[in-house]
Amino acid sequence: MKGLLTQVRSYEGSVQLLMVNQFTINLGFYMLMPYLAAHLSGTLGLAGWIVGLVLGVRNFSQQGMFLVGGTLADRLGYKPLIVAGCVLRTLGFATLALVDSLPALLAASAATGLAGALFNPAVRAYLAADAGERRVEAFALFNVFYQAGILLGPLAGMVLTGVDFRITCLVSAGIFALLSVVQIRALPARRSEDAKRQDAHAGQGVLAQWRGILANRPFLLFSIAMIGSYVLSFQVYLALPLEVRRLGGDGEFGTAAVAMLFAVSGLTTILGQTRVTAWCKARYEPGQALVRGLAAMGLAFVPLLLATAVPVPESGIGLWLLAAVPPTLAALLLAIGTMIAYPFEMDTIVRLSGDRLVATHYGLYNTICGIGITVGNLGTGAALDAARAAGMPALPWITLCALGLACASALYGLHRTGRLAAPPASEPLAATV
Repeated sequence: MKGLLTQVRSYEGSVQLLMVNQFTINLGFYMLMPYLAAHLSGTLGLAGWIVGLVLGVRNFSQQGMFLVGGTLADRLGYKPLIVAGCVLRTLGFATLALVDSLPALLAASAATGLAGALFNPAVRAYLAADAGERRVEAFALFNVFYQAGILLGPLAGMVLTGVDFRITCLVSAGIFALLSVVQIRALPARRSEDAKRQDAHAGQGVLAQWRGILANRPFLLFSIAMIGSYVLSFQVYLALPLEVRRLGGDGEFGTAAVAMLFAVSGLTTILGQTRVTAWCKARYEPGQALVRGLAAMGLAFVPLLLATAVPVPESGIGLWLLAAVPPTLAALLLAIGTMIAYPFEMDTIVRLSGDRLVATHYGLYNTICGIGITVGNLGTGAALDAARAAGMPALPWITLCALGLACASALYGLHRTGRLAAPPASEPLAATV
């Protein structure tokens, strides 16, 4: 921990603040969101389709607006979008605590999603700009703070929700209100180079800039190839818990085993991210690290695949081990693969953007991957259902392994053909952004 703090202090104050901010953002978000569905269906007694609608509106308003949020950050500056996102999430979470009508719940849910679309691209673009040549290491540290918030948020939320979910909402809103004040007072104003060029030369219209990004074929191919990493990492929340509960049941053992999945994933990243990044950077080019990270994520499902060849005990310690050990190993390998890939992934987006309209590129990248997660989760759910119906428990794990290896192969092709390198500085903006 001391070494981690030393690394953080080696960056300028704005980078340090962004890392702490991201921890706090995730702490406030994840202390509330895991328990929202239960509040809506239990306390408020809403029908299942309404619960799905409220949660879906949040996800759609975030994924659908990432490109707009990134574009605004490049045009108006990073700080205003970060502050606006924190303020909007304050209002959204406070509203969730105070209302029970469907229109108000939908408005609050949309606000919390839009908030993420505003500050996420801006935070990453700001971090990339101020970290300079140390971007890869900065994003490794950023991921440590990111995962720490995900790990601690549900624990804090569990305690608060045990008293009253509305208290959880108000505490989370208070955290974002405090963050808003901290950003206003302590975060230096930071405008992208694109915004400065627009001031001097009147710049391009938004649609022209978007067309330029869509013409950046290496960036689009990279974004599509990386969809698999998000689909695979999301299985810590979908396929792995379902597999634990399929074998271990919904009782105390199942709950503890699912909690262990999240703990293994988060703690592995917190304890190992910076070491893994330093080791990879010393040995691999960014493209090589990305290929190895995606391959590791695909192979993460091999323990589950092998477990399907083992007869399922009816009860006892054998059943518990079969329910807990393969999913936990999968969560561990997914965390390792993500640790390998994530810092180089964030750096590659900046390089492929040519250091132009970086927040807009992050916004479009998040939208593409968000759509991919939705489609991938539908496919994973269908594979899980088909596997149970056909008596083929290996089917989901074969599918996920194949997805990871296919995406790793695609990245290998992009790396070998030089498409993951930065575009020449002499190329015009419309061709490179």
